[in-house]
Amino acid sequence: MKVVSSDIVISAVRPEQYPETDLPEFALAGRSNVGKSSFINKMLNRKGLARISSKPGKTQTLNFYLINEILHFVDVPGYGYAKVSKSERAAWGRMIETYFTSREQLKAAVLIVDLRHPPTQDDIMMYDFLKHYGIPCVIIATKADKIPRGKWQKHLKVTKETLDLDENDQIVLFSSETGEGKDKAWSILQSYM
Repeated sequence: MKVVSSDIVISAVRPEQYPETDLPEFALAGRSNVGKSSFINKMLNRKGLARISSKPGKTQTLNFYLINEILHFVDVPGYGYAKVSKSERAAWGRMIETYFTSREQLKAAVLIVDLRHPPTQDDIMMYDFLKHYGIPCVIIATKADKIPRGKWQKHLKVTKETLDLDENDQIVLFSSETGEGKDKAWSILQSYM
């Protein structure tokens, strides 16, 4: 897909703040600092639209990005970050769960994992949560540029086995540095629209 326009339209914490449209939505989930913002910026050809921070836990709301006036990316707070209070983490959990379980416009979740490491317990819990609610899931294995090409398949196999992927779920090798996987990711997302 050729992205000609993209902008953040709202940061929401409650359903009444969600955009009132029938546009398809794709929720981007992943642990803190896994590269969700870099993924968004690469997919939308926009440097700095999604703020990149070396400090985990920067995203604290549901950030809705309108793309080409035809769909939304919804960036959700990263999970697995220890330096927030238990009550804050619980509030994020409720906010995310409410969105995932009640939003009719949600077409699929994009679960972003770091290809360099096996998925964490939090990644497995998130994947299991999505499966439990029957939400289609696209796995983006990011930071592929940090691994020699010859080792990609080995790392992909570990990711698939650790998450115990459904045969329906697709996994995309991705690099926000080189653009590896960008066209494939768009092609999969468009198939859900």
